[in-house]
Amino acid sequence: MHARNRFRDGYDFSRLIPAHPPLAPFVVQNPHGQATINFAEPAAVMALNQALLRDAYGLQWSVPAGALCPAVPGRSDYLHYLADLFSGGDDALIPRGPQVVILDLGTGANCIYPVVGASEYGWRFVATECDQAAHRWARQIVRINFGIAALIEARHQPDPLACFANVTQPGERFAACMSNPPFHASAEEAAAGSLRKRRNLKLSPAAATLNFGGSGGELWCAGGEVGFIERMIAESAARPQLCFWFTTLVSKSAHLPRLRRALARVEPAQVREVEMAQGQKQSRILAWTFQRA
Repeated sequence: MHARNRFRDGYDFSRLIPAHPPLAPFVVQNPHGQATINFAEPAAVMALNQALLRDAYGLQWSVPAGALCPAVPGRSDYLHYLADLFSGGDDALIPRGPQVVILDLGTGANCIYPVVGASEYGWRFVATECDQAAHRWARQIVRINFGIAALIEARHQPDPLACFANVTQPGERFAACMSNPPFHASAEEAAAGSLRKRRNLKLSPAAATLNFGGSGGELWCAGGEVGFIERMIAESAARPQLCFWFTTLVSKSAHLPRLRRALARVEPAQVREVEMAQGQKQSRILAWTFQRA
């Protein structure tokens, strides 16, 4: 499974340099003599993402200063696992094309899932976002990528505590929804998490900013990750036909027992927990459906 993820077994960063010169200053040799970058440097992460997205998918992409700059390999992995969910792990059965419609909850300024998913599988996306500035930036990313622009519709979510309300229309149906919820419950908790990460990376704690950036609703929301997903579960039960699969990332395995209890209360027809790993990053996808195949 996942042989199609071109980033899984490492990537020859040095091969990207001739076509993407801005990446060159950030490429270094690791102790094994392999080309890599300093992932503690935000500018390096941005340059690498731009090179990877252009090289792998032909995408023009950027995010505003301070916005979340996601790790492309991990984000593409979620999409591939979603494809596995549709196909039972058989690549030949993966549905492709615009008849597959995905709802991306909280797309952020980076709009990463829609642009990669539309490029990789030809899926159509509805991308929601509650932050007006991030919503406008995501729309701009879509506009400049002419080849996939018709596959992505960005919708503003006026209520930061809502998931499906306000942004879905009567009779609308999706093959799946996907979400990468904010980890933290407050700005203070997010700042403390940033400080811990900088210490782990042996960086100065003076400026508690993350190498992958992030601000506001990208990093925190009411109740943090668990609160967001519990609201998502409750809303899904109120509209069980909206998506065949309701899915979300869960960053901490310690959150699963509480989320399992929340799901048990709404009695879905099926629940899946899919472990994910990219390098040292461990995560998982929680998926549920109220429909029977």
